[in-house]
Amino acid sequence: MAVQDRIDIKLFKTINRAVSFATGLDDMAHEFTQLLTGTLQIKGATLFILNPETDELEVLANFGLSIAYLNKGPILVKKSLDHKLRAEPVIIADVNSSDRLQYPEDAQKEGIRAIVSVPIKLSGKMIGVMRLYHHDPWEVSEGDIDSLLVLSENVALALMYSRLQSVLKSIKGHMETVHDVWLN
Repeated sequence: MAVQDRIDIKLFKTINRAVSFATGLDDMAHEFTQLLTGTLQIKGATLFILNPETDELEVLANFGLSIAYLNKGPILVKKSLDHKLRAEPVIIADVNSSDRLQYPEDAQKEGIRAIVSVPIKLSGKMIGVMRLYHHDPWEVSEGDIDSLLVLSENVALALMYSRLQSVLKSIKGHMETVHDVWLN
């Protein structure tokens, strides 16, 4: 029997509205993780940003996970799940039967039974990861994987937009300073 899709157009609309109406990156990321968690009825969701200097994933936003779990230690890209993380989604349908986790005991203590990890890529380069955590074993449909990839692309675009907006504000501030110096 085929696994049923859980992500539909209604979820896409809700998330796209949240992303487009957010007042800043933090608001967008937090609302995004809350919406995914609530709509998919899962344990939690986290958006990570890749720190290219340390090759670690740093939490941008999280919903549904404890502080203890979030502080379990650094999330190293090469040790976290596996090397496929850079190229494609990684699905751990049941953490109890997987040897691919960096912190398996912490996941079990947290009550996590399944993890779906989707790379956030911009221009083909991984800039972060979207992770979904379920309290039950979870078979994810191909349709939902495709939908999560599209959602991760939207997150990448929102991150790029936020960075561009920040750069433009900075340039505007510098230009106003230069303008004031020259006119005074």
